[in-house]
Amino acid sequence: MQKTPNWSLQQLPEMDTQQFRQWQALLEARTGVCVTDQRRVFLQTSLATRMRELQMEDYQSYYEYVTQGPAGAIEWSALIDRLTVRETSFMRHRPSFDCVQDHLRDLLTTRSPAQPLQLWSLGCASGEEAYSLALITEQCLADAGGKAPDYAIWATDISLKALEQARLARYPANRLRGLTDVEKARWMQPVEGDKLEILAALRDRICFTRLNILELAQAPIRDLDIIFCQNLLIYFRRWRRRDLLNLLAKRLAPGGMLIIGLGEIVDWNNPLLERVPDDRVQAYVRRNIHESVE
Repeated sequence: MQKTPNWSLQQLPEMDTQQFRQWQALLEARTGVCVTDQRRVFLQTSLATRMRELQMEDYQSYYEYVTQGPAGAIEWSALIDRLTVRETSFMRHRPSFDCVQDHLRDLLTTRSPAQPLQLWSLGCASGEEAYSLALITEQCLADAGGKAPDYAIWATDISLKALEQARLARYPANRLRGLTDVEKARWMQPVEGDKLEILAALRDRICFTRLNILELAQAPIRDLDIIFCQNLLIYFRRWRRRDLLNLLAKRLAPGGMLIIGLGEIVDWNNPLLERVPDDRVQAYVRRNIHESVE
């Protein structure tokens, strides 16, 4: 009697160059992410893991499966969770959050209580970045005292699985190293095991929703005070980074700030924006003009 193979241990063949280029082109066309030759092993490992779960052993057959029909669309959504997961943490680059905090404090000196603050965490992954923004915004409002304006945060990502984790708002203690003891005590509560849960006061301020960055032009998000987009652009080609940044510049309200990862792009300028003179961060403030950039 022939035994059924253990697919979790099945060794799949190496992906040849043609297959790699085919998958590489598909991922870039659908998400904008460019998998370089140096990340070929990552792509093959991610595909192989999913193929074992489906008991498939041929890269071409799997490619045809994910690119055809409604079943393929569902499978692509499951696969993209594995191919676009980014490393993240609370207050991952503290100087960037300090920069946002200083800018918010400046905005609040002239802000009408009737005009809410709007922030956007773009490529929010499992939510740590968005909750970090909420935490510092709350602190700014508390410091302002009196009748401070309300605020809301958009948090978008392409991965549905990551967004589910973000909405759950529960994190193991070792993921919280970027927070101070005071911040953890103020905004988190212990839950099962060694996990901590973000308090509802922060969770309720954030709208987590799916967005493919290639569909940025259609996103109904405008007049933002803060756009936080770090460690996302590095996965795109340089020309696409410029195009996306130009679109983001137009989403800022006059006086709004765009902050990206330090060194993610070095040869980009936009007439709407002025760079913040701080070598620790890469941030830009929109000038008080309303012209759009085509």
